[in-house]
Amino acid sequence: MKKLYRLLPLVALFITSCELERNPYDQIAVDDLLSDPGSIQTATVGNYALLKGNDGYDGWVDDLHRISEYAGDNVSLSGGTTDALFNLYNYQAIPTNYRVARFWSNSYKIAVGTNKMIELIPEGASEEEDQLLGENYYLRALVYFQMGNVFGKPYNQGGSNLSVPLKLTSATDDRPDRNTVEEVYNQVISDLLKAEALMNINRGASYASKEAAQALLSRVYLYKGDNILAQEYADKVINSGEYSLLGTSTFKTMNTLRPDDNAEAIFAVTLSSESDLLADGDDWWTIGSLYASIDGIGWGEMYASSSYLNLINQHPSDARKAFISPQLLEDENGDEIPSIYWVNSSYTYEFRSITEANGNITFSEDGTTYTVESEVDGDNTKYYFVGGNGKQYVNLGYDMEKRNGYPKFYILKASLQEDDVHMWSPMVSRLAEMYLNKAEAYAKQGADQMALDAINILRVRAEVPEYTLANLPAGKTVLDVVLDERRLELAYEGHRRYDVYRNGDTMNRRYPGTHLNGTNAYLEIEASNPRIIEYIPEQQIILQPSLIQND
Repeated sequence: MKKLYRLLPLVALFITSCELERNPYDQIAVDDLLSDPGSIQTATVGNYALLKGNDGYDGWVDDLHRISEYAGDNVSLSGGTTDALFNLYNYQAIPTNYRVARFWSNSYKIAVGTNKMIELIPEGASEEEDQLLGENYYLRALVYFQMGNVFGKPYNQGGSNLSVPLKLTSATDDRPDRNTVEEVYNQVISDLLKAEALMNINRGASYASKEAAQALLSRVYLYKGDNILAQEYADKVINSGEYSLLGTSTFKTMNTLRPDDNAEAIFAVTLSSESDLLADGDDWWTIGSLYASIDGIGWGEMYASSSYLNLINQHPSDARKAFISPQLLEDENGDEIPSIYWVNSSYTYEFRSITEANGNITFSEDGTTYTVESEVDGDNTKYYFVGGNGKQYVNLGYDMEKRNGYPKFYILKASLQEDDVHMWSPMVSRLAEMYLNKAEAYAKQGADQMALDAINILRVRAEVPEYTLANLPAGKTVLDVVLDERRLELAYEGHRRYDVYRNGDTMNRRYPGTHLNGTNAYLEIEASNPRIIEYIPEQQIILQPSLIQND
């Protein structure tokens, strides 16, 4: 039997496969491989393939991103849609949401695939086999961790709350009921510790590694509130020597890099222009397509929120603004149109064209001329005019293209990999997150200066002023600025929804967007609101009535 599971030589498996050069996950499914001697590595790759889906836009990671990001406060949808993503965005959850159901189904496909490999691969037979065994433990942990985030409440709301069923075998008659939040966290941590111990070959950011397990452990411990271990595991990755932060200029084009060309990528779900999004029209169904229309390709209907823009615009030089692309209007001469804009008390945008003459900025409305003044606030210059309602702060810029009155602040973080319009390899872990995990863990332990030291590493890269204990923004604590930095750095990478609620904060969505439409709009969502998690898919309840539905 041992001969049945013997791997092919390492060089042949890890380097020379033509298929792996096209895309590391393009192999046949797990069920078709188990009769093939030496198929364990290929079967493991099949489990990775389920992360991205058949076409590069219908897999596990696509639905996870939409579930995680659209319910945050970094995005603003400019219209309605019949797609189930609208229910994710506006908190009008339904138990028949096909995207949530597909995420559930794909999660268990991956879990069963990894279970098969864990059952088949003999531990200790060789370093290569241990590596593959560890990768399967990592993938199972990743799936259950993210399922727990989607369907189970944050750890700090009680470990006895229900989370997701932990299916740990490949047996078809094994249909467990929902486990608790505590049990899911314990299993995830157990799997990751096992993965960390087994993996000693780093095959690049397209595959799990010892450092990928350590990076995810850092996040899991942070979510759990075990700050000492969150910091310890972040440092393991930082000090491994395997990764380095991109320089500022390269960071600004990070979205164009394949994961294996990104020095700070620890693990990403890799898509490739050679093997993904090959059919005509595929780009239209990607994550990036909703965020931007590039060369006429893409819907371009979900934009950076005014809430996020207000934060990042505090420092006009912030390198992270490179991932936001305002679509500017031009006049008949092809020139941009100087304007001011602001969000009014009804949470709608207002734009006014301005005239600059003799050092003054003015605009006219209803026969009255208003002068735009400026004031210095720390390192920033603020602009305002005084109207009938007093001082109105404004943004100084240019008029913009709009959709239904919403200015098009395109998001580019999920597009342009390899200069392919909407190609993107969603990042699971990168080095910057380790500094943020470490900073948050320090801040929660009262080690304020060490927390600031950690985020200042990223602020230097972003070309914004470093924080000291003496120059924190008015009314902000060290933890506040650490969480703001996390929001700035990890925007559009699927973190924000969980970062808000696991810290017991309220999601403030008092900004323009179609989430405000209707009679049951959610302007603020407290961490105690039952809608911070999704319903168990209705079809699963029908198939397994013993599953208890979320409130």
